[in-house]
Order: sequence, then C-alpha cells, then structure tokens
Amino acid sequence: MGYSSGIITLLAINCIASLGVSLFTGFTGIYTLGHAGYMVIGAYTAAILTVQFNLHFVLAILAGGLLAMVCAYLIGLPTLKLAGDYYTIASLGLGEAIRLIIENWESVTRGARGYPGIDNYTTLPVVLAFFLVMTFGMFYLVNSRYGRAFKACRDDYVAASLLGFNTAHCRVLSLAVSGFYCGVAGALLAGFISFIQPVMFDMAKSTELVSVVVLGGLGSMSGCLIGTAILTLVTELFRPISKYRMLIYGLVLVLVMILRPEGLMGTNELTPDYLKKHFGSGKKTAKEGE
Repeated sequence: MGYSSGIITLLAINCIASLGVSLFTGFTGIYTLGHAGYMVIGAYTAAILTVQFNLHFVLAILAGGLLAMVCAYLIGLPTLKLAGDYYTIASLGLGEAIRLIIENWESVTRGARGYPGIDNYTTLPVVLAFFLVMTFGMFYLVNSRYGRAFKACRDDYVAASLLGFNTAHCRVLSLAVSGFYCGVAGALLAGFISFIQPVMFDMAKSTELVSVVVLGGLGSMSGCLIGTAILTLVTELFRPISKYRMLIYGLVLVLVMILRPEGLMGTNELTPDYLKKHFGSGKKTAKEGE
C-alpha cells in the first residue's frame, strides 16, 4: 500500500471511530475519555479470530464491533446512572481497566509484547466500503426517531424524561452504538498495521477521539469528519518534523477553540443549503453591488 493510500486508510479508520464518539458526546451530551477501550476490544477480537481461528476478516471485524457493543451496553447499564463529570471520570477508569485486562491476559493476548502476524486485510477498498456504509448508517440514525431522542437527552435530560422519553435507555443505546463503531475501527486498525499493542489504545487515544469531535463541532457529524481529517492530516503530513508535530497539533486545537469555540461546524451539517447560505451570499452581494 502506497503512502497516499495509507493516509486515506488511516483517515477512514479514524473517521469511523470519531463518528461513534460524536454520537455519544455530541448528540447525547455525555463526555467520555474511555472509548479507546472499545477500540482495543475490537482490535484484539479481530486479530485472534483471524490468526488463531482463520475466520474470514469481514466476520472478524463485525465480531470485534459486536463484542465491543455488548461490553459498552453492559458497562453503560450501571455507569450511565452517573451524570456530568462523574461519568467522564468513570469512563476514564473503565477505558484504562479494559486496556490493562488485555495487557495482563498474556495467555490469550500475548500481553504488553503485542500481537503480531495479523493478516493485512484492511485494504483501501475494504476500509472505504466500511466507511461509506457506517457513515450512511450514522446519518440515518441521527435523523431518525432515536436521533431526536438522543438530542432531547442532550439538551435537557430532566425535561426529556418528563416528556416521556426513556432517557436511560437512550443513553445506554447511544453508548452501545458508539462502542460498535469504535470496535469496528479497532478491528480495521489491526488489519491495517498487522501488529497491535495495548499501549496503542491508552488514554491519549481516547483524548484524541474527543478532541476531533469538539474541534468539528458538538452535534455535527460533518464537523466530526472534518475535524478528524484535519487532525489526522496534521499528524501525518508533519511526520518529517516529528519534534514539532505535536506542537502544531496543539496549536491547531487552541486556535480553533479561540476563533470558533462552538467548533468548525457548530451544530450544522454540510448540506447543499448550508453551502449555498455561506458561499452563495458572496455572489449575491457582488451582483447587488453591480
């Protein structure tokens, strides 16, 4: 795989993971610092199933996503009773706990040494197919009845409960779906780099996922994809000057938060009407001036 194809593949994987985090943080209004834990579940599940059981990679990727989804659902049942910052701190601990379990389960995961020899099944057509299907599915979900319920929970949890929304179910469902997306992203990442280690899915990875969602705009899937593209490209294109790469990464985040605190897209989506409103007005003004 060439350099450009590798960048596009990594970008698509990051976009799938950030779509999941955007649903949970941007549309349901719950901040999380533990979603890298669901990525590591998906990555190790797909790796073990393909290497030790010769399972077809598509089934292994889906199995990784489903196992991460089940774990997210079970974790969400007791922890999503917590509100606000309390859940954020709990998610931080849960994400690290999942990573440490995998790191210390040496008989299955080979521990901190990492898991080598994974088939390179994440080719560019494969990752683009997953990206397109999952992006379409996410846009459909956020515009559906469930999506409106997630937004109601985000805007006013108490009012949504009084209006008859099953807010507890909505929050757990949102976490389960976001866990599925992160699990699939982790499984695709394992097939892309052919070697995984638990340290690759630590708190820094969870922080990165939340950063791209906030950068793009909470409540905007388009913004989430744009934010992921910007930060992934900043990370990769400045790799030759690796000493200053993270400095540039942090500078981009600070500048965007100062200039656009609501994120690049706010709560808007990149629709034809949005483009016409923001880029068609200049033409209209020019014509009026004439």
